[in-house]
Amino acid sequence: MSNSQTTPGIVPARLPSDAYASNFGDLHPPLDAHEAMVAADRCYFCYDAPCATACPTTIDIPLFIRQIQAGHPGDAAKTIFDVNILGGMCARVCPTEQLCEEVCVREVAEGKPVEIGRLQRYATDSLMARGIHPFTRAEPTGHHVAVVGAGPAGLSCAHRLAMKGHDVTLYDARPRPGGLNEYGIAAYKTVDGFAEAEVNWLLQIGGITLETGMKLGEALSLDALRTEYDAVFLGVGLAGVNALRAEGEDQPGVRDAVDFIGELRQTPDLSHIAIGRDVVVIGGGMTAVDAAVQSRLLGAENVTLVYRRGRDRMGASTYEQDLAASKGVRILTNAAPVRIHADGGAVQGVELAFMTDGADGLVPTGESLTLKADQVFKAIGQRLDGAPVDLSLAGSKIAVHGAGRTSVQDVWAGGDCATGGDDLTVTAVAQGRDAAEDIHQTLMDRTPL
Repeated sequence: MSNSQTTPGIVPARLPSDAYASNFGDLHPPLDAHEAMVAADRCYFCYDAPCATACPTTIDIPLFIRQIQAGHPGDAAKTIFDVNILGGMCARVCPTEQLCEEVCVREVAEGKPVEIGRLQRYATDSLMARGIHPFTRAEPTGHHVAVVGAGPAGLSCAHRLAMKGHDVTLYDARPRPGGLNEYGIAAYKTVDGFAEAEVNWLLQIGGITLETGMKLGEALSLDALRTEYDAVFLGVGLAGVNALRAEGEDQPGVRDAVDFIGELRQTPDLSHIAIGRDVVVIGGGMTAVDAAVQSRLLGAENVTLVYRRGRDRMGASTYEQDLAASKGVRILTNAAPVRIHADGGAVQGVELAFMTDGADGLVPTGESLTLKADQVFKAIGQRLDGAPVDLSLAGSKIAVHGAGRTSVQDVWAGGDCATGGDDLTVTAVAQGRDAAEDIHQTLMDRTPL
């Protein structure tokens, strides 16, 4: 629910109606065939390609670029999908500037890498636009696996299991599948309903039954799942949001950034999204940047992103930070919120304490600043809520070893909810895929010859 119902100053339709389509257009327009050929020609096709090593899903990047260069984008797509079934989304949202493109030989030598992400999108889009699913199911194994969470890890796991011949029931707590790809990615990164289209395309493999509105700990219990299914994979993400620990954070004008992004992604007419005139976003990761940039694109006049440490410690990449700055977002570092000022329930400002890194962590410098604000977004990290009590945890995540094995027999986990998850779609895809391979081998070892 939007805070505009109770908070003056947070209103919809700050912009002319035609401005929304322009502001939320594709961040990186797709390459056409000629542009893809030119971009592919820049690749050296390295033998020990550092780009492939840097990819969490180990895509054979030189091979798929060579296939594009040879005029076979469909084959290139198959090379990508062999190891990353969500290669289309990853091409849009991966921080390639920190992964494959950062170590590209062209980047090291010339400061301009091969456009690996855009070439990956060109290949995957080419195949998906033809409605082709490049995989077929193996003969049925007779095994049935439950996958809880239809985000990147769960989708990757479910697809790989179905391809191996297992029947899969895929559960998700939300009304629509996709996880953060559907609810948590900035709208300008995945336009034209791509997240939904990708899920529909993935399900063409067959053998996957999707059940939405089914949440672990409510409609589902781990004990019941273990009884009913031969194996269980948990890819439930991090649904809880960390507390701001600032006085007044329960004011109506303060909300979670992930909820704001989810509302934006699920609203067909963006002019209906209410936004303040002076917005403050607390956090330094990708979610914080997405919330800040989209606030500006919705018509907020002043947007400040506040992070408690130095800019070099921000979770958002340098590219994302520069993108925010280019959209008019002010980035204020080494400052932490201590109080939300409000009058009659309406946010008036955010009081910040400047911080410095000391021997025992962050300590206040004694200086402070109050920013004018009528809306505040919290983007200070998420946490795992409602983990089954039988599962061992490592910190705030499900403890896993090997290819996602948990402390409970026949239960695997992957993605952000498990140790090793790092808030990247591509890492979640790799973990779901690897867990599926381990589940498959475990189940087949039990199958009589």
